[in-house]
Amino acid sequence: MAVAAAAMFPQAYLEGKEVKETTSLVTELCRHFYTQGWVSGTGGSITIKVHDPSIPKPDQLIVMSPSGVQKERMQPEDMYILAANGSMLSTPSPKPYPNKPPKCTDCAPLFIKAYEMRNAGAVIHSHGMESCLVTMLNPQAKEFRITHMEMIKGIQGHGYYDELVVPIIENTAFENELTDSLTKAIEAYPKATAVLVRNHGVYIWGDSWIHAKTQAECYHYLFDAAIKLHQLGLDSATPDHGPIRRTIHSQDQTSTKLSVKSGVQDSQNQTESPQRYIVLDIEGTTTPITFVTDVLFPYARENVGKHLNLTFDTAETQEDINLLRSQVEEDLEQGVTGAIPIPDADEGKDEVIAAVVSNVEEMIKADRKITALKELQGHIWRTGFKCNELKAVVFEDVAEALEKWHSSGIKVYIYSSGSRLAQRLLFGNTNYGDLRKYLSGFFDTTIGNKKESRSYKEITETLGVDDPSEILFVTDVYQEATAAKAAGLEAIISIRPGNASLPENHGFKTVTSFSQI
Repeated sequence: MAVAAAAMFPQAYLEGKEVKETTSLVTELCRHFYTQGWVSGTGGSITIKVHDPSIPKPDQLIVMSPSGVQKERMQPEDMYILAANGSMLSTPSPKPYPNKPPKCTDCAPLFIKAYEMRNAGAVIHSHGMESCLVTMLNPQAKEFRITHMEMIKGIQGHGYYDELVVPIIENTAFENELTDSLTKAIEAYPKATAVLVRNHGVYIWGDSWIHAKTQAECYHYLFDAAIKLHQLGLDSATPDHGPIRRTIHSQDQTSTKLSVKSGVQDSQNQTESPQRYIVLDIEGTTTPITFVTDVLFPYARENVGKHLNLTFDTAETQEDINLLRSQVEEDLEQGVTGAIPIPDADEGKDEVIAAVVSNVEEMIKADRKITALKELQGHIWRTGFKCNELKAVVFEDVAEALEKWHSSGIKVYIYSSGSRLAQRLLFGNTNYGDLRKYLSGFFDTTIGNKKESRSYKEITETLGVDDPSEILFVTDVYQEATAAKAAGLEAIISIRPGNASLPENHGFKTVTSFSQI
């Protein structure tokens, strides 16, 4: 492997412009990170891939800093150059006493894993005090969680209303011994762009050095915010950051807990676990089906052409069109009725829009639960809510229940076929005001089909819940309840006006109001 890499990257390339710029960048960033307290005492590091458009990203060279040196005093010639597989291509020359003999960073195996498993462009390892202390707030916690903080928006795939979850792994005496646990954490948390190491620091990666640096700054801000909230007795993991609620366990007293089986509080000695999480469907559960079918769908259908005309050249709309084009190509292969090809942009704006409108109308008519449609609908509805042309409707018991569950320390999430944007718009603009302050996060079909059990297993993993029965899922759809139950969740079926009838002997508890939960 090393021989092949050496042949692919001759000495002239190793001494070329791209490599020199990257080694200089590593030294510059390390000097900056030193002023932030991230790489003091020779600890911490950064590694960056050598950006070269002529070479596929997975094959690009890697620049790494040496181990055990003053990071703020490093020079470009002190860097190590590695092939994508981790084999060494160039090593620095020794320096006179009192400098130590050169040695590549002990973080190298961990960096390589982030490159391989996440196709990262840069990885930062910080020993910042806040990244260390935040893992000590709860010595038993396997995750760091925070929500409703502006800086969450700087983390890939997250918005203000989302819950940020960062796995925590246990420290070891030697850095390279962390490789296996870091690998497992990356596998277990597909959305994560960081892994905390208890009593040690954090590993953060991004698509490029700019992305990694931006996220590192946001992560450190959020860690610091969580520590300060904790010092004030406030909980960073709840939407309103209210007082930390501590559970008191007593063998002599009977605990009061929410029982899904009875639908009431159970004051008897029972062994079943209380539900600490509630996941809610929208249509037919929190919101009348008629609002979706008679208001939202028609609004999207009637305004899709106008929306596309006004926003056609934006990156967001082009991405929506590309998603729909891919979906339509799949539909055409499967013989889906009403699907017509969407031409490429170079065939003309009007032709593209006409084809998109035709496909969207057919998809809405068939009530298809597909991501491509839901993303575009969410963007159209955003305009409607912003212009006060739309106002979301929830059942009269919903707002009170959300507030009650939130005040009880129960985390509530939404899982709907509508996009996360559409969900946030709906709950942010209801007939009972903005209800998002009671919600901890949103799931859509990017996590999986709502009628497949693996989707609920993925939700369980995302929430970091060991026992899926701690999650209560409420829906009006029998097949969704069945899928959730198969994944180990507790499930209740919502009976609301206009909902479809249920099979006889369906076996699920039903409620006509959230007040019964």
